[in-house]
Amino acid sequence: MIAFIDDHRGAHGVEPICKVLPIAPSTYHAHVAKRRDPARLSARARQDAALKIEVRRVFDQNFGVYGVRKVWRQLKREGFDVARCTVSRLMRDMGLQGVIRGKPVKTTISDKAAPCPLDHVNRQFRAPRPNVLWLSDFTYVATWTGFVYVAFVIDAYARRIVGWRASRTAHAGFVLDALEQALHDRRPVHRGGLVHHSDRGSQGGFKRSSQHQFFHS
Repeated sequence: MIAFIDDHRGAHGVEPICKVLPIAPSTYHAHVAKRRDPARLSARARQDAALKIEVRRVFDQNFGVYGVRKVWRQLKREGFDVARCTVSRLMRDMGLQGVIRGKPVKTTISDKAAPCPLDHVNRQFRAPRPNVLWLSDFTYVATWTGFVYVAFVIDAYARRIVGWRASRTAHAGFVLDALEQALHDRRPVHRGGLVHHSDRGSQGGFKRSSQHQFFHS
């Protein structure tokens, strides 16, 4: 909030902004005074300001690839008595993040060239009763032995999972298995039909998944 007021005080003034934000003008002015006179800062704030300089130095000297653990260990080697949680907090405050090894996991890769089936939902993800609109997606969970992908089907009426499956690999089959489980367990029989909606992801054969409409007599 302090940074926001700094950026907009010239256009709107401090008091009008503070009336909208949950902060008193006196609190903002106190922060400004401490910024101008570091002697007014608390002992912890002064220590943080000094440590931020060292954290930034170690981070920049190592080409911006060090994460919390390596920055902390380097500071300890240099004789700084600082806790790892403090380094983590300061790096988070400064927006510093080390390079993460391995490729990021993507669960959805949109294929704009793939044909788009008719949209039976029109982005309206609400239903007047159960078994009218089901929504499908899948995500991943990190475990000690690697990533596990979990597909699920949600009934839009109650926001309740009605079918799910887990797999070590992302493929179309386990997503469709989650749908088959939901159909078997719920056995929808509404005369108006059931719409099953999923995204347009294209990896692992998901081009054949998007929207299905089931009708029942």
